[in-house]
Amino acid sequence: MPTGTDTAALPKGKIGDLEVSRIILGGNLLTHYHHCRDQSYVYGLVTHYNTEEKLLETFAVAEENGINTMSVHTVDWTHQLLKKHRDRGGKLQWIFCPTADVDDPDLTEYKEEIARLTDLGANAFYVWGEHTDVLVSEGKADVIPRILDIFRSHNVPAGVGAHDLAVIKASEDGGFDPDFYVKTHHHHDYPTAPKDISALTTPQEEIPGYWDRDPAATAEYMAGVEKPWIAFKTMAAGTIPPESAFDYVFKNGADFVFAGMFDFEIADDVEIASGIISNLGADRSRPWRG
Repeated sequence: MPTGTDTAALPKGKIGDLEVSRIILGGNLLTHYHHCRDQSYVYGLVTHYNTEEKLLETFAVAEENGINTMSVHTVDWTHQLLKKHRDRGGKLQWIFCPTADVDDPDLTEYKEEIARLTDLGANAFYVWGEHTDVLVSEGKADVIPRILDIFRSHNVPAGVGAHDLAVIKASEDGGFDPDFYVKTHHHHDYPTAPKDISALTTPQEEIPGYWDRDPAATAEYMAGVEKPWIAFKTMAAGTIPPESAFDYVFKNGADFVFAGMFDFEIADDVEIASGIISNLGADRSRPWRG
């Protein structure tokens, strides 16, 4: 098993009443959704590597290295695995991204899913970016604060996720008042990045692989946002090295980072992030908001 680094080395911040490590274990490698574009064999490769026991080991390694929180989509078998981790004494906090239907006017399935996940032990929720991007683009942004109210009824931090910066703007302009934001952020200095952002018509695409259409605009807007900001897709789904990714997003004002990591990457990534954070100084463009 990979050895742990000094757990005190990874700084923490606050989201609501939660104390959260600046690096949060991302969930896509755990749910076997890897953004591998047209290299479909990667799905099978990762599925064979990240067995149930390997995932439990990964959770333990994350905790050994100072990560105290993880995020994952609502996939039932994964939730049961997280419960097994806690049954073994694990203490990772869970930030869940529900995927139930948001088109139902009564949000019945959504409410039921939140109740189940709360009973399981959820520590926070955020509205999935795949949902918010569409809701805002279709003029249905008013659904988002209704979902936030569902989260709040369970007395946990309630967040808004997005790939599209228009979602964050709608939330800020509309006074949705979430406890935190989850927004994609990565630079475009990698071989498969889009070369002309003026030609991009969607917030994200698998090919060419980008998840933050205009990173400069994201950084500029988020500089004025006072809510804690978790950046995700910071490595452009495995394309940008962690040294470059973490340096970029923390300098641009992200308070936390979702990072999908295999067990053998965790210690090095935590050491990299801790060093970057401790040496930011005046290079950081935004006050810590969490």
